[in-house]
Amino acid sequence: MSLIVQKFGGSSVADADRVRNVARIITDTYRAGNSVVVVLSAQGDTTDDLLAKAAEVTSRAPKREMDMLLSAGEQMSIALCAMAIDQMGYPVISLTGWQAGMKTDASHGVARINRISPERITRELDKRKIVLVAGFQGINRYDDITTLGRGGSDTSAVALAAALRADLCQIYTDVDGIYTADPRCVKGARKLEEITFDEMLELASLGAQVLHNRSVEMAKRYNVNLEVLSSFSEQPGTKVKEVVKTMEKNHVSGVAKDKNVARIALIGLRNQPGIAFKIFSLLAKHNINVDIILQSIGREDTKDISFTVARGDAEEAAAIMEENKEVVGCQRVELNTEVAKVSIVGAGMANNAGVACKMFEALYSAGININMISTSEIKVSVLVDEREADRAVQAVHDRFFSEFGGRV
Repeated sequence: MSLIVQKFGGSSVADADRVRNVARIITDTYRAGNSVVVVLSAQGDTTDDLLAKAAEVTSRAPKREMDMLLSAGEQMSIALCAMAIDQMGYPVISLTGWQAGMKTDASHGVARINRISPERITRELDKRKIVLVAGFQGINRYDDITTLGRGGSDTSAVALAAALRADLCQIYTDVDGIYTADPRCVKGARKLEEITFDEMLELASLGAQVLHNRSVEMAKRYNVNLEVLSSFSEQPGTKVKEVVKTMEKNHVSGVAKDKNVARIALIGLRNQPGIAFKIFSLLAKHNINVDIILQSIGREDTKDISFTVARGDAEEAAAIMEENKEVVGCQRVELNTEVAKVSIVGAGMANNAGVACKMFEALYSAGININMISTSEIKVSVLVDEREADRAVQAVHDRFFSEFGGRV
């Protein structure tokens, strides 16, 4: 008998028919002799609807009360699914995040999991019950409900799998696995049988929306046996693991696109030691994360530095630079929010020459200009104009996956 943790996203439980379908998947797993713990997200657009209701009342809702409101969506899902499973004649119980022992820090809206006390879950499993847990939520040391932020249900599921030492954690979504690119946008995207934690983490961080990067980080840290599959088909999914069978052959495993970026250029900086430290320490003090950084030699003993930030931080970052132009010795600050990041990811790239060149060749052939470049052992990212992003992803994907009939 295995202990399996399953997670179902909002689209999987969007209406009564889908809730019954999820109940069938859960009970099939249980009937096969497994112990089953299930994490559910809020139904469909419930979270957006709750946000809209808050906006009807106030434009500045307290974060604590927002968490109290938003946590209701997942509680609705677990109760409805428990009713469906009970109707089918199986023993089941639904638990909120705090009932399941999900202990977090006090950061409302973006809480981090400190620990899990799974005693209640274990007691219910010992009674041979199916346990449904509300995802995306926990409780802090003040006994206040907290929410985990974007991708919180994925994180809840992996954390429970780690705490319970589950044999398998299955993440059910509206796509049947991890693809070489978003199959809804890119022609010829192919499903992968398996992918490494490092590759998946990069893809998740670079805009792939199948798994949240926090959940992948946790799965890697605790070596959780992870699988991504669809709740709408019975096809095998994609395994996410430390080492894959074809790792030595893999050069590129996927292409990702991220439009949540903005570029800031500092023109005419004084060419002297400490300038970069001054710039990025100012941003760090305001908790603004910087991604790609490019420094170039300017004219007359000056230099230019360009960097990217999340689009939501762009206005604040540009304002900080404007306010401190004299401190950093900058002549002009430029902000461009009409950019996107396109990346290739692959565990075998570091030891295979010419991979980046093939990417650049694909973009050149498509007539797409590169604004900035960033590389690491398993990724190459470029910044392009936002209006060219979709075309860039298709061109790069075609270069690596169409011409050669698979990973290259």
